[in-house]
Amino acid sequence: MPHFTVVPVEDNPPSNYDSLEGINWVDYRDTGQGGYPGHGDTVSSDGHGNKEDSPFLSRAESSKRNDYYDKNLALFEEELDIRPKVSSFLSRLVNYTNITQGAKEHEEAESADASKRKLPKSPNMGTMMGVYLPCLQNIFGVILFLRLTWIVGTAGVVQSFLIVLMCCSCTMLTAISMSAIATNGVVPAGGAYFMISRSLGPEFGGAVGLCFYLGTTFAAAMYILGAIEIFLKYLVPQAAIFHPADIHAGSSAMLNNMRVYGTICLSLMAVVVFVGVKYVNKFASLFLACVIISIVSIYAGAVKSIFHPPDFPICMLGNRTLARDLFDVCGKMEVNGNETVPTKLWRNFCTSENVSSAHCDEYFAQNNVTEIQGIPGLASGIIRENMWSDYMEKGQILEKPNLKSVDVHGSMESFGFYVSADIATSFTLLVGIFFPSATGIMAGSNRSGDLRDAQKSIPVGTILAITTTSLVYFSSVVLFGACIEGVVLRDKFGDAVSKNLVVGTLSWPSPWVIVIGSFFSTVGAGLQSLTGAPRLLQAIAKDNIIPFLRVFGHGKANGEPTWALLLTGLIAELGILIASLDMVAPILSMFFLMCYLFVNLACAVQTLLRTPNWRPRFKYYHWALSFLGMSMCLALMFISSWYYAIVAMGIAGMIYKYIEYQGAEKEWGDGIRGLSLSAARYALLRLEAGPPHTKNWRPQLLVLLKLDEDLHVKYPRMLTFASQLKAGKGLTIVGSVIQGNFLDSYGETQASEQAIKNMMEIERVKGFCQVVVASKVREGISHLIQSCGLGGMKHNTVVLGWPYGWRQSEDPRAWKTFINTVRCTTAAHLALMVPKNVSFYPSNHERFTDGHIDVWWIVHDGGMLMLLPFLLKQHKVWRKCKMRIFTVAQMDDNSIQMKKDLATFLYQLRLEAEVEVVEMHDSDISAYTYERTLMMEQRSQMLRQMRLSSAERNREAQLVKDRHSLVRMGSLYSDEEEESLDVVPEKIQMTWTKDKMDAERRNRNNAPENFRELISIKPDQSNVRRMHTAVKLNEVIVNRSHDARLVLLNMPGPPRNAEGDENYMEFLEVLTEGLERVLLVRGGGREVITIYS
Repeated sequence: MPHFTVVPVEDNPPSNYDSLEGINWVDYRDTGQGGYPGHGDTVSSDGHGNKEDSPFLSRAESSKRNDYYDKNLALFEEELDIRPKVSSFLSRLVNYTNITQGAKEHEEAESADASKRKLPKSPNMGTMMGVYLPCLQNIFGVILFLRLTWIVGTAGVVQSFLIVLMCCSCTMLTAISMSAIATNGVVPAGGAYFMISRSLGPEFGGAVGLCFYLGTTFAAAMYILGAIEIFLKYLVPQAAIFHPADIHAGSSAMLNNMRVYGTICLSLMAVVVFVGVKYVNKFASLFLACVIISIVSIYAGAVKSIFHPPDFPICMLGNRTLARDLFDVCGKMEVNGNETVPTKLWRNFCTSENVSSAHCDEYFAQNNVTEIQGIPGLASGIIRENMWSDYMEKGQILEKPNLKSVDVHGSMESFGFYVSADIATSFTLLVGIFFPSATGIMAGSNRSGDLRDAQKSIPVGTILAITTTSLVYFSSVVLFGACIEGVVLRDKFGDAVSKNLVVGTLSWPSPWVIVIGSFFSTVGAGLQSLTGAPRLLQAIAKDNIIPFLRVFGHGKANGEPTWALLLTGLIAELGILIASLDMVAPILSMFFLMCYLFVNLACAVQTLLRTPNWRPRFKYYHWALSFLGMSMCLALMFISSWYYAIVAMGIAGMIYKYIEYQGAEKEWGDGIRGLSLSAARYALLRLEAGPPHTKNWRPQLLVLLKLDEDLHVKYPRMLTFASQLKAGKGLTIVGSVIQGNFLDSYGETQASEQAIKNMMEIERVKGFCQVVVASKVREGISHLIQSCGLGGMKHNTVVLGWPYGWRQSEDPRAWKTFINTVRCTTAAHLALMVPKNVSFYPSNHERFTDGHIDVWWIVHDGGMLMLLPFLLKQHKVWRKCKMRIFTVAQMDDNSIQMKKDLATFLYQLRLEAEVEVVEMHDSDISAYTYERTLMMEQRSQMLRQMRLSSAERNREAQLVKDRHSLVRMGSLYSDEEEESLDVVPEKIQMTWTKDKMDAERRNRNNAPENFRELISIKPDQSNVRRMHTAVKLNEVIVNRSHDARLVLLNMPGPPRNAEGDENYMEFLEVLTEGLERVLLVRGGGREVITIYS
């Protein structure tokens, strides 16, 4: 029982139950402040002032320990340090805060008064500010402004509607699953990563967390490329560094410009994030305002176009669209003063300004130039033309189908004057490009620590944000299709409308609203991604599940992830070097889809397993919805880009296997563990049906280990042998026995288990460990043999160590425990293996390049002797060894026929081995055999006669008691405790009587007489016969197998009469004398090998 020292303290009357339990000083996450000044740690659980660490109470509470002695809680007062009062537990739980989100704590650290200790502010953000608006800002992005009009023009209104529906349905289903996970307890930093890793385990968590990180990093690259595209195409076109050498080389020059400016922009953004995240957060609302104003201006422009469409004329040559920035007047001739002169357009297509002699492009000559309205307006009915798709090949000229034209092939020199497709388009490509517009739904869950009521705000805010953005996308698809001419929609960069942003031509009051608004929103989104990605990587690194990422867990003194930011910048630079928004978008689609797929899987697994801890506050989820979301994610991955999908899954798979290989020692109560449990239960119930068929039989081992006084494994080569025999297959249970009382020895049991597990890991034994505490070692071994395993997964073979030094030991219990174990295994119909001289067995790093494994098949007990060499040869240590089988023929056996039969039997068993039959002739019992038997019996008789006197026995009892007061570690093969000494008196008193004195004197006088009896003893005939067999067999075995790498031998059973136990040990010693490595094998009474397929 623990001793408590209570030091009285001044009793301040508590104002409420919070202060009663010292809750003001306790932080549930061990990051709280100290206690009241002046109060030391006055209560200890061990009487020495050393209080054990506890998950509930900090040291500061020890000053209030007098509160524990509550009249109503007297029954529980001894355990209040580890099981606190409900009032203190609840108040601590209510005050639990999780404020390590976003960059809030970094802002505080960077502010002027950062050195002052601040009390954490209580989270006070509501649904609107904490979830809805951040999600809105993250979802609306660069694709809406730069690519949605092009998607509508290329795919048509119907297929564009389908693309938006697919993407938004996928994110909506994911949001439902995410809401269920996010409301099933508190979600700290890491957002999606935290949710998946805690639901599906560290392997899935690490793999998907890195995918999410890569997705966020590539998103930063995509936003930067979008911002640079707006800057170079629409804001300051003259800022371009590289200019095309001719009109056909425009795209490569543009890509180089994007790379240069993108790298500069990325560097500047990284510096801003490094210098201070607070600036990013302060401007977040400005960037959001830009997005909302831009979207509102689109709707305003669409409504205005009903009455007064904006004037953006397009110049058409026949039915082909001309790039408007290369000429001024849309016509072949213009009136200049009083004369008609050729226009700049004429000069572009013709060799001379002289109308009569000029040689013009054939298509230009035969087709008329017409001007049509680029924005016909909402009431124009243009939507009928834009309903259906018009996918194009790279370099195909944009044409308006219902315009008249003469279809002749123009010259290639004139190609640059038309508007043409820069990439080949298809439905699948457009899905991959649009999907990033639907991402960003995790923004709310990432800020759960800042929310007043996260479990209410996250589902409502996220689903509302997805609904809003989906409505905007659907209405935008319809509005673009109903207001804008088809060739303008298909014009990605606005070449037909004088290099204006296409969506800007529709907006009101000016195209510049959209251009400037979209530029700032994309810059803001890029900064947000560059802020979020390093923190996500830092969260993964700090979990320490991926060793090579450990360095990225460190950062500046205030926690800023410096190294993670550097890596993020380098990966984002790879995206910028790709330089094409249309190429980068599908890459990040893959990573986000992978992440969403696992969010859905996590929800489905938890729901189907009915885990007791799965109690989400959000009730509107179902496993079928999660599976549908998961299937949609998988389908979208392969629809948008099957090769990117395979690469993304390959990356995730490699990370998963790496974490699994490294051994992520994390127990997060994840769903995959629950799934494994369900699968294991199902499999065990299936196995329960009956014993395995002979074809499926393999040794399922129970390895009985001996520990030394320091709780270290005494013979680690036992485990080496087990690993070589099993090669990672089947069941291995490693057991050991500690002698004593379980209540007193629990700590030793835990330490022993850990020592055995460490040794199992070193020796690469895949299995389970079980340590039992018993009053006698032989009882403990019996318990292990009876109760180890579960259902059909029980051991069928026991591996037992040889009791070395049993002859020298005065204590007979060493070998008695061994023989008792042999009897137990026989009674339980289990096979038994005894590796003798196990210290000479090879380690896993050794290789035998030659040599033999010799099997001495003397009696048949199930064929284990045949199977064991075959299993050992599967391991690299024994692979090069050859197998030899020896069998013994008596005088009346036909040895030649025996050899043939044995060879046929081995052939049918599909075992490759040399066969030899050894003839043992009847011979007279040698003097040596007689001598060995006599010595054995004399030794036994002498030990029986050596009875201690009463006084010596009592002294021995006192010694045993003294020894038991130390740590009692049971040697596996020796009971430290004699049955008769279970209860040892505290004090020994001796009373001498006359009778006792006479008896003692008689014993002393009889000693010489006893010695004479010992000399005249005659050995028992059955013992002589047994010794004869042992000596002859040993002679033959040593003669034939002295150079064998391993000798396998039938182990004779112990005698039925327990009096001959010691002689049995002697027979085994004689049988194996002179052999370096011996494996004694005893079958379990069933066939374990068969000739049938």
